[in-house]
Amino acid sequence: MAGPLSTLKVLDFSALLPGPFGTLILADLGADVLRLESPGRPDMVRMLPPMDEGVSAVHGYLNRSKRSLAVDLKKPAGVQVVHELIKDYDIVVEQFRPGVMAKLGVGYEQLREINPRLIYCSITGYGQDGPYRNRAGHDMNYLSIAGMTGYNGRRDSGPAPMAFQVADVAGGSCHAVMAILAAVIERQHSGEGQYIDISMTDAAFSLHALTAPGALIGGEDPQLEGTQLNGGSFYDCYETSDGRWFSVGGIEPQFFSQFCQAIGRPDLAGRGLAMLPEIVAEVKAGIAEAMKQKSFAEWEQIFAALDCCTEPVLSFSEACQHPQLVAREMLVDVPTASGASQRQVASPFKFSRSKPEYRYVGTRLGSHTDEVLAGHGFTAEQIAELRKSGAIA
Repeated sequence: MAGPLSTLKVLDFSALLPGPFGTLILADLGADVLRLESPGRPDMVRMLPPMDEGVSAVHGYLNRSKRSLAVDLKKPAGVQVVHELIKDYDIVVEQFRPGVMAKLGVGYEQLREINPRLIYCSITGYGQDGPYRNRAGHDMNYLSIAGMTGYNGRRDSGPAPMAFQVADVAGGSCHAVMAILAAVIERQHSGEGQYIDISMTDAAFSLHALTAPGALIGGEDPQLEGTQLNGGSFYDCYETSDGRWFSVGGIEPQFFSQFCQAIGRPDLAGRGLAMLPEIVAEVKAGIAEAMKQKSFAEWEQIFAALDCCTEPVLSFSEACQHPQLVAREMLVDVPTASGASQRQVASPFKFSRSKPEYRYVGTRLGSHTDEVLAGHGFTAEQIAELRKSGAIA
């Protein structure tokens, strides 16, 4: 059965992580995603090790099931190729700084003249307006400006980088997909497309779901180890006797009571909800001391039999083998160009009828150039002329 988004056709001008991860979601759900890449300035993700069959494994994952067309937008003939394609593609995703696409001749206003139903999504660090609109940045910068990094870390060592790219993925990728699909639904009623401006900083700022309300009303900023869920309570990770770790998250009394019984400290159960720094310090010290009395394997056996929100801190390779993720089929073998397969993280979406599609890993730059152009009516002679002019590669 075709994926739930099999009617959508996407032109993807993005690179690195935010846009490609967003269009990966769309491709997994069946959308026809065509990447348009510059032959003279390939995506840096293509160069990240390790390589598999001459293709970066990261690129192979982020761009699976997507076709690749190598086109130079600095060539007028390359722009004309896009103008021809846009008649059939109804969604554009791009990740350049504000104004770049319009300067190249493929901005929203230029393309909507050709296709009024076009949904055009721009993903940038700071958005299309404001004093930072043209400022360079990366994930950590966006999270810092959005006020997130300020309370992520430890009091004694200060703010720390996030373990993964929160602004890029949770902000840029996921918010872009949500906005695009919302625009698709709206278009079913209005018959018109629209422009979508996604700022990774805006999106990260919107993720202050539990801290913003209190800060806005109470006037106090969240601090390092100052909230219930960032180390300001017993909700934390604790070391075992052999240097491994467990996450203890049972903030509800019934869960914390079970946990305290399991570690032999039932006296701590009534103090778990306290937020006074001195009491929190005593509770955490008691838990830390108790957890150091047994090995990782011993605690794993104990907590496996309990329902108290306490779980082992696993490495990525251990997570791949965890029975829950195995049962959920969160790893998949995706075909490669040679006919072999590459192990990749699967789509997290589970539908009762529609299934994610894993057609092939991300391909070499321009692998589908001739196929795509021929499919849109370009003759062999026209394709040869475009290649000769440097518009395609």
